[in-house]
Amino acid sequence: MLIPKVLTKLRAQVPLVHNITNVVVTNFTANGLLAIGASPVMAYAKEEVADMATVANALVLNIGTLTAENVESMIIAGKAANLANTPVILDPVGAGATRYRTESVHRIMKEVEITLLRGNAAEVANVAGIKAKMRGVDSVSEHNNSEIALEAAKLLQVPVVITGEKDIVAVNEKLSIVHNGHQMLTKVTGTGCLLSSILGAFIAVEEDVFLASTAGLVTYGVAAERAFEKTKEEGPGSFQIELLNQLMKIKEEDIKKWMKVESIRG
Repeated sequence: MLIPKVLTKLRAQVPLVHNITNVVVTNFTANGLLAIGASPVMAYAKEEVADMATVANALVLNIGTLTAENVESMIIAGKAANLANTPVILDPVGAGATRYRTESVHRIMKEVEITLLRGNAAEVANVAGIKAKMRGVDSVSEHNNSEIALEAAKLLQVPVVITGEKDIVAVNEKLSIVHNGHQMLTKVTGTGCLLSSILGAFIAVEEDVFLASTAGLVTYGVAAERAFEKTKEEGPGSFQIELLNQLMKIKEEDIKKWMKVESIRG
């Protein structure tokens, strides 16, 4: 069984994940990466991002709190990562909510080769030009997420992960559905952003993006389920802290026991 072994590989290699992310989630993202076994770095200045992206094992671009300067830094870092064969994960937070966000994502994708696009259904649909609706940065799409993922991956020629009640991985014509996770993740700001960075860590150590993404989603989802079980009488504050604990504690045997993956294609 390949999925649980990717976590062991990650912890053995301790990948350096360069994050250009939003101000809301920086601390939580760094702690989450440390907990899972990766090494985080947050570097935003355009004077250094190329150097950092070159030495990193993965680059994660997150447009949650978007500025023109950050977009420039993302493109500089992305181009350097491409030259160094460093995988680039793009989280198009709120794409479709405003014209500026959508145009910024399209510009990044035009100038940078993206290894994985990770977002909710409406974000991914808007990036791909599939009709969807947004409310702020939250998804209110009613489309079938599997169909959106497959169509977006085809239109954009980029592997796609759509997260929601079920998490979808679409790479070329391959599709998997991960049923792990818990609704409490939606009550804590930054859990999706952290997931994008954790997917970056998994992709850094496993070149099969389909396997790496599925393994990252399963690992994160199982950790969330275990965190909720520990804190279900308390609330989102305790859940957030326990999620970090469970990301550190989770092992191969836990993934084998609790994983719920449906392979539709591939």
